[in-house]
Amino acid sequence: MTTMNTTTTTPVSPAPAPALTAPTATTRPRTPRPRTAPGGPAGTRPRGSAGTHPRTPPRVLPPYTAFAERLLAVLSGERPVHWMLGHTVGEAYEQLVRLAPTTPLRSLGPRPVLRRCSVQLDPHRTAMEAFASIATGHRVRAMAFRLERGPDQRWRCAAVELDGLGAPPRHP
Repeated sequence: MTTMNTTTTTPVSPAPAPALTAPTATTRPRTPRPRTAPGGPAGTRPRGSAGTHPRTPPRVLPPYTAFAERLLAVLSGERPVHWMLGHTVGEAYEQLVRLAPTTPLRSLGPRPVLRRCSVQLDPHRTAMEAFASIATGHRVRAMAFRLERGPDQRWRCAAVELDGLGAPPRHP
């Protein structure tokens, strides 16, 4: 006698396709990657020339514009007066000490911004008279300063005026 083994199977339906719905509690929501500079964070750029392009050097400001920015930082209270110690000569440091605490650029309004800076050089190129316009909101102020070139060929501030403040007293 022969016996036959028969098994019955129930038909299995295919698994349903995943629905396009919001993620469930078991899956993490996808978060966007943080934006970084091209090449990734500092120090992660691959070495070599693959994918690099020549960089343009940073723009170098003329000395009178750089000094105008420095003076503005001190007069607005962004930097302390002693930040100008190595960049001044003669009475300029004392002028800054007198001007900085009382200047109108220290107000709680908008941050002062350098709008324009121009210069007049002396014929020997050892000194320059510079003037700048500074915007504080809708108000525009004037700043004038003198730069002198020292024996080490570095420019240093020799005098500062702001809207007539800081001018040397006039004797009749």
